Amino acid sequence: MEEVSSPSVSSGGEVVVLQGKYEMGRLLGHGTFGKVYFARDIRSRRSIAMKVVSKEKVIKAGMMEQVKREIAVMKMVTHPNIVELYEVMATKSKVYFAMELVRGGELFSKISRHGGLKEDVAREYFRQLISAVDFCHSRGVYHRDLKPENLLLDGAGRLKVADFGLSAFADHLRSDGLLHTACGTPAYVAPEVFGKKGYDGAMADLWSCGVILFVLLAGFLPFQDANIVAMYRKIQRGSFQCPPWFSPEARRLVSRLLDPNPKTRITVAKLLETRWFKSSIPGSVSPADRLPPVEDDKEDCVGKRWGKAQPESLNAFHIISLSPGFDLSALFEDGGAGGEVAEREDGMRFVTAAAASDVISRLERAAAETSGDFHVSKCETGIRMERRQSGRRGRLSVEAEIFGVAAPSVLVVKVKRHGGDAAEYRSFCHNELRPAIEDIVLGGGASLGRHRAPAAAG
Repeated sequence: MEEVSSPSVSSGGEVVVLQGKYEMGRLLGHGTFGKVYFARDIRSRRSIAMKVVSKEKVIKAGMMEQVKREIAVMKMVTHPNIVELYEVMATKSKVYFAMELVRGGELFSKISRHGGLKEDVAREYFRQLISAVDFCHSRGVYHRDLKPENLLLDGAGRLKVADFGLSAFADHLRSDGLLHTACGTPAYVAPEVFGKKGYDGAMADLWSCGVILFVLLAGFLPFQDANIVAMYRKIQRGSFQCPPWFSPEARRLVSRLLDPNPKTRITVAKLLETRWFKSSIPGSVSPADRLPPVEDDKEDCVGKRWGKAQPESLNAFHIISLSPGFDLSALFEDGGAGGEVAEREDGMRFVTAAAASDVISRLERAAAETSGDFHVSKCETGIRMERRQSGRRGRLSVEAEIFGVAAPSVLVVKVKRHGGDAAEYRSFCHNELRPAIEDIVLGGGASLGRHRAPAAAG
């Protein structure tokens, strides 16, 4: 990201510093509950956006659970096409979100200026949108408010999905396996969301993606009516008409996405195989319109090595994520401290005074003692172990992250299941991993449990 050449200063000429970590700068924008400022990380010199939210306004509006849910989701879904949340801090009256600075504005503004986009340009934006949405769904997260206003562009023109305030977790599904809370922006909401029988969050998001694709290509909405009831009827019937400039393949894909029946609506897997989605016509996109390629998500750490002199230090965000029964309530109570949001995976954690290299050696030994059927790879923050043979639910994949706490001589190790069967994971932790690290654990041994997800209506 672009760096500013001089520190941000207050009107009195002194640098305004938040929590001893961030230099605060000019106001970028404001919303119902707070403001967004330009800021800079003092240590890394990285430019960021600092969202400052008033606790009082949030609580009075009854939006506390929504803010908690947004924090939880954004820490779960780190992806090149999703706005990244770096850290959350809190004072008695404010909550501070240190976020990725996205300089290009809303995709909505680009569409408003230019109308419908060239098909190849629209396709590149749509590919990035689907990449982000599919990643969220793989993590059990459903956005539920996808629209161009929530799609931002960075300085290089890359799409970034934002605003997870209405999102839901897979944990919010009822016994029928469906979500039941009607929410979203009317013109982009799937017809089944209006019903009383519940809906599949992934298929509802895909409908919204279909509306977005239509808007990208046409420059206007597929379902429009001054009377909102009449508009809902059009949505329920899937009654729309593609403009004549849509290519036949684009028409077919939009029609399959805007299928009122979620059971026959195209899935992501099938969408990825469509000719329109995969096609590329060299030279059809001008240099000014061409977008940079989207990087693959590098979560598997393959090919990386432990390269830091010291493990990454934990901030308050991480520490809360490691606590039993994760709860964000402290953010909205006097004296509360911000903390990172834990992923809702089965997790094991322990504290040790051993060197990072020793911890990694123990983890490798645990993997080797399971008949040698684990592939082990290292990365900058720890290690990943993946079983070579598939189990009941695919290959068991286990990741361990190592962080320094307070003094560099004290480490926190967080182990989580990245893939595979939960029972198989627990067996590995109890039978192989726990004995391998037992003698280096401080404070009474490693704890094995399940992080509790923040509550939210489904």
